[in-house]
Amino acid sequence: MVLEMAVLNVKSGEAEAFEAAFGQASPLIAGSPGYIRHELQRCIETPNRYLLLVWWETLEAHTVGFRGSTAFEQWRTLLHHFYDPRPVVEHYTSWFSNP
Repeated sequence: MVLEMAVLNVKSGEAEAFEAAFGQASPLIAGSPGYIRHELQRCIETPNRYLLLVWWETLEAHTVGFRGSTAFEQWRTLLHHFYDPRPVVEHYTSWFSNP
């Protein structure tokens, strides 16, 4: 399993519109092969900052499958204009887990 992590800095005054657009975009990623689940967390200290976490079966499910799909094009159209700066996306694998 691979965890995708992105810090999303949303332009000032756009949080409400971003959240509405994210609600529309969520089914696009959820329908992608290799998708497991996702969460969007809003920062308490910086309310226009969000943390996107997406669990994938493999790295390629995200980087090749989803990013190469028409669903990603729709995702990008719905969401990417809200970000400033463009988010850095990183992928993680489990190293330690506390039961």
